[in-house]
Amino acid sequence: MTRKAESGFDIKAVYGPRDVAPDLAERVGQPGEYPFTRGVYPTMYTHRPWTMRQYAGFGTARDSNARYHHLLRAGTTGLSVAFDLPTQMGMDSDAPLSHGEVGKVGVAIDSLEDMRTLFDGIPLDEVSTSMTINAPAALLLLLYQLVAEEQGVPGAKLNGTIQNDVLKEYIARGTYIYPPAQSLRLVTDTFAYCRREIPKWNTISISGYHMAEAGATPAQEVAFTLADGIAYVEAAIAAGLAVDDFAPRLAFFFVARTALLEEVAKFRAARRIWAGVMRERFGAQNPRSLMLRFHTQTAGVQLTAQQPEVNLVRVALQALGAVLGGTQSLHTNSFDEAIALPTEKAARLALRTQQVIAYETDVTETVDPFAGSYAIEAMTDATQAEVETLMRHVDDLGGAVVAIERGFQKAEIERSAYRIAQEIDRGHRVVVGVNRFALDEEEPYEPLRVDPAIEVDQTERLAKLRAARDGDAVAAALQTVREAAADTSSNVLYPLKDALRALATVGEVCDALRAVWGTYRPPDLF
Repeated sequence: MTRKAESGFDIKAVYGPRDVAPDLAERVGQPGEYPFTRGVYPTMYTHRPWTMRQYAGFGTARDSNARYHHLLRAGTTGLSVAFDLPTQMGMDSDAPLSHGEVGKVGVAIDSLEDMRTLFDGIPLDEVSTSMTINAPAALLLLLYQLVAEEQGVPGAKLNGTIQNDVLKEYIARGTYIYPPAQSLRLVTDTFAYCRREIPKWNTISISGYHMAEAGATPAQEVAFTLADGIAYVEAAIAAGLAVDDFAPRLAFFFVARTALLEEVAKFRAARRIWAGVMRERFGAQNPRSLMLRFHTQTAGVQLTAQQPEVNLVRVALQALGAVLGGTQSLHTNSFDEAIALPTEKAARLALRTQQVIAYETDVTETVDPFAGSYAIEAMTDATQAEVETLMRHVDDLGGAVVAIERGFQKAEIERSAYRIAQEIDRGHRVVVGVNRFALDEEEPYEPLRVDPAIEVDQTERLAKLRAARDGDAVAAALQTVREAAADTSSNVLYPLKDALRALATVGEVCDALRAVWGTYRPPDLF
């Protein structure tokens, strides 16, 4: 029986020379050369491994700071900040809608004071920091820059990434604030600001990960992510930016599933497609503008609460697929994340998984070791065909933003998610420890618990902040933010930075933008 790949094409039991299309050398190329199928750099991991990031953040800034110091001592080479839901939604910890969510899924950041605490004792010119934040991404970046300036570190020495990918929020996550047009303005203002002020910063991480977690197939993940990327490039060009001025700082974010061979093919196909889009569609000349550089995180959706230690095996396989696929940085999930936020031991084991792959195996000794494999090359071509079919459909609808407003991507992902759920329920898709090889009784596990008193602590800190700051200066700064938001010719990040320096809170600054731009309400599709 022919097995279907996650993306829908047939997987043969045996591949041979006839399964590989002609002109393989041209389509594959050399590592570090167009079309970058084999990787974006000539040497890839042969001189140094990928950046090992561990996504962390919970409770107060003080709690998360302690975890960051632990991870740095354990050998992590990059920090990745998780923010709590109120921060992601541009709300302060004392807002009514924040009740019960403060510090739960990430760290609570309300003001410059919290950001100082978060990075206390960490030299920001010596670490690369990724921040998973979208609608208010510009604000968190500016807070980071302000802390760096207090350390005496200029923007030119800062390295890192903000996710800043709000389009996928309308598709898969829902942590949007403003309507799409205003959100795109904030993104393009960030591109322009960073080019001048923080030139080494990756201004966006265009993300398929969350679509995959919502149920997207590998082809859907890549197609809808690259379609979003096209929309961002078009918006930046429309705002007057030259493609080669901002495109080299674009980055991407994908998932790594346990379907190792298809995942390797997915990453190779994504690089090849994006290189062609940037050269042929946008006329990019800088080779770095053509490179699809990406971060990978192992698949949280494939973790199980049952027999959680088995997740260590899943994560190791997923991480191996990401490395064989040529990722630039990697986060490995902790084995207990299907239950709660990871414990310190679980986070350390997740990092050790990457270190074993990097230092105890031979996969870093040669670049793209699967190049020329009958199976991998055929699957790369098949994935590319599936992706390009979906991308053409998005184009036919009028582009990513119009397709989002019509609910196209969301509906496609939901159909895939439903199919996967049915396959698991019927036993057609094996999940070890869940629908096969289950235990009669699970062993007890004590997860990390977040102290509910954190919300009270954050509320008290906010009250003290507001009482001690210069209220008139804050009010004047917020008025300047509103004026800049109404003036489409100005870059709103400069007044945002002034307001945050004056100790306006994240929620107050977002509210100033809401007052001018409004709040997005999704259409009723049913």
